[in-house]
Amino acid sequence: MKKTATGTGPVIIKKYANRRLYNTESSSYITLDHLAAMTREGRDFKVVDAKTEEDITHNVLTQIIMEEEARGQTMLPVPFLRQLIALYGDSMQAMVPGYLEASMDSFRRNQEQFKSAVEGAFAHSPFAEIAKRNMAMFEAAAQAFKPGAQGGVPGAAAPAAAPAAGAASSKDDEIAALKAELAKLQDKVAKL
Repeated sequence: MKKTATGTGPVIIKKYANRRLYNTESSSYITLDHLAAMTREGRDFKVVDAKTEEDITHNVLTQIIMEEEARGQTMLPVPFLRQLIALYGDSMQAMVPGYLEASMDSFRRNQEQFKSAVEGAFAHSPFAEIAKRNMAMFEAAAQAFKPGAQGGVPGAAAPAAAPAAGAASSKDDEIAALKAELAKLQDKVAKL
């Protein structure tokens, strides 16, 4: 998270005693949701107590996580939280932050590689536009291949008109081609 709008360092956010957050870059009051959005965008910021100038970024980020978890956006499983709490005061506590940071960096790199591989697998298939717009649409397309499914793949281009006599054969050929593409993708994902 190193991006800044001006390139001169992190955006300073002041937190006042009334719990309000003030963005010094935009000269406006913001919410924790704004800070969460800035984090997702890769914007670097520092939250300081308006009175003492103490850096409270860690506390505010933890508060954002707690609010996300309370909304049902749970990402931290209970066993993980228990293990994390158990490490407080342990002789290994000093090593945990570095380990977690390295693990998250590795996870993000793997996520980017997986995304690139999946997008590359779709590059020359009928699913190309779907994959670029939203990976979730792929699952909807896979549902179309299940027995008894009606209709085509949402967002897929309509097939070219075929002569009436060959219409059923053309549709079968198209389904076979889509199944072959799906199988290729599954092989690539399995190799990852």
